[in-house]
Amino acid sequence: MKAEKFFSVQEKAEIAESVRQVELQTSGEVVVMLVDESDTYPEGRILAGGALGGVLALVVCEAFLAASLWWFVPLALGLIALCGWLIVYIPSGLRLFVHPAKLEQRVVEQALLAFYRHGLHHTRDATGVLFFISLFERKVRVMADKGIYEKITQETLQEYADNIALGVRNGKAAAAICHELARAGQILAEHFPIKPDDTNELSNEVIVGR
Repeated sequence: MKAEKFFSVQEKAEIAESVRQVELQTSGEVVVMLVDESDTYPEGRILAGGALGGVLALVVCEAFLAASLWWFVPLALGLIALCGWLIVYIPSGLRLFVHPAKLEQRVVEQALLAFYRHGLHHTRDATGVLFFISLFERKVRVMADKGIYEKITQETLQEYADNIALGVRNGKAAAAICHELARAGQILAEHFPIKPDDTNELSNEVIVGR
């Protein structure tokens, strides 16, 4: 499912309210962002096309074309192109042809870009926190500004993100996000309590797309 339709109107409202509740306790500015994917993974498409198309061409030639090399070459080229195109519409299939480390790397890179693109580095106390959810990879990454990292490690924040990723994979994304936002809010409130002159510097609404 595409990011635009992943959450219902009610679920978006619940997530926005969870963000608001967190920010009633802390000077941290929390943003939740959802994207379709962090990369198009062309190398995965090429590998999938080559593997699947080549095997299909071999089977067809063996079964129906007397193992003719003259038939195999053009048939293989056509099926490789076709499979490489079709695999895009089968996310679970394409993921099999992309190394897990590559998936992780691209999510981290896109989360960092989104952090700066949406101005989380411009908060007054350098306390912006981004929960970045990439649907194709079924991964979540937390990016925080330097003020947060002075007190809370990346590993601590990522624990909440990993639980959200599990919720995405299990079809309970919105509930997982709300639950983990509340847990993260507790540790943020402990280290970064709200100030008397605190203002809401960033929107509480879920950001969809890059």
